[in-house]
Amino acid sequence: MITTQEELGAWLRLSLTEGVGNDAIRRLLAAFGLPAALFGQSESALRQVVSARQARALQQEPQGWHTLLDDTWNWLQTPGVPGVQRAVVTWGDSDYPAALLDMPDPPMIMYALGQTAGLASLNMASCIAMVGSRNPTPQGTQNAQAFAQSLSAAGLTVVSGLALGIDGAAHEGALHGAAPEALATIAVVGTGLDRVYPKHHLALAHRIAQQGLILSEYPLGTPPLNANFPKRNRIIAGLSQATLVVEAALKSGSLITAKQALEQGKEVLAIPGSIHSTQAKGCHALIKQGAKLVESAQDVLEELRLPDPFKMPAAATAQEDPPEETGLLVYLGFDPVHLDALQARCGLDTAHLQAELLSLELEGLVARLPGGLFQRMGRG
Repeated sequence: MITTQEELGAWLRLSLTEGVGNDAIRRLLAAFGLPAALFGQSESALRQVVSARQARALQQEPQGWHTLLDDTWNWLQTPGVPGVQRAVVTWGDSDYPAALLDMPDPPMIMYALGQTAGLASLNMASCIAMVGSRNPTPQGTQNAQAFAQSLSAAGLTVVSGLALGIDGAAHEGALHGAAPEALATIAVVGTGLDRVYPKHHLALAHRIAQQGLILSEYPLGTPPLNANFPKRNRIIAGLSQATLVVEAALKSGSLITAKQALEQGKEVLAIPGSIHSTQAKGCHALIKQGAKLVESAQDVLEELRLPDPFKMPAAATAQEDPPEETGLLVYLGFDPVHLDALQARCGLDTAHLQAELLSLELEGLVARLPGGLFQRMGRG
């Protein structure tokens, strides 16, 4: 981790130098060592490694560099919430997550907030990405929380993007499932770490910092720009041995994460949904393309060849078939159904039907959806 203002200044200056990308930076560091030594080189020496335009740019101080340096150094030195640390790691640090170095385009600088001591031991084999729709169905939200809680309890760190919907539910589930000393979850965000987006997740972000990590490749002060969120998805995939898509429409941004995971040679898994739900179409498309269909957290652990700490011996789990269901649940099925259609199926009058549905809602067995639809919330 960066420990001096001079070291931080050199890395920030390099990151802000216009027209000098990662490929050029790798060549420069290989030729001259750390950035502090690089900036001591003459333009002619730099031109032996990069283009003349890039060499000239490296000779100039980038606009806003001093302000960013002061702001970042002050952020690092200012005590925050007790138990929450702040750090900046670069390619030159042993604490930089090793899994990211295997990516085609790893971020040169990573800003970290939370349990930063966990960066040094962060292991791709212990991380799983969970992503999905920002507008999930109630069942999708429930699945995300349940899967994340079980996978976290099994010792995995759940990686997601702190977005509304599935991301938030995955972080919540992971926080509930993890052991107190474990790195429960990692949120990779598309803003600077001095702000939380969306603001709705402010309290969640504080809890993640207490039990996990919030990471960003973007400098302090970076607002929530649309272009930053698809870009950060490569880091979510890069940190993880596999990506689980919980629920996604065909044009969901979470499919970008799945694509990047495949490009990095990682496993992609998907939870199926109703054939009538637009929020399941993306998962079904991934399954058609070869993603592993999973129906439980145990399926995920099995696919990743990880031990299931909750698996009971076969003799202990043997049981009779569950009793046949009766009542309104039989008529509901597992797809969203309109009140009129449900009434036609069961034959109850409106008053009795609504009373039965209300009772099932209160028990958490049925969710009321927009447009007069109802959906069963579990398989009993």
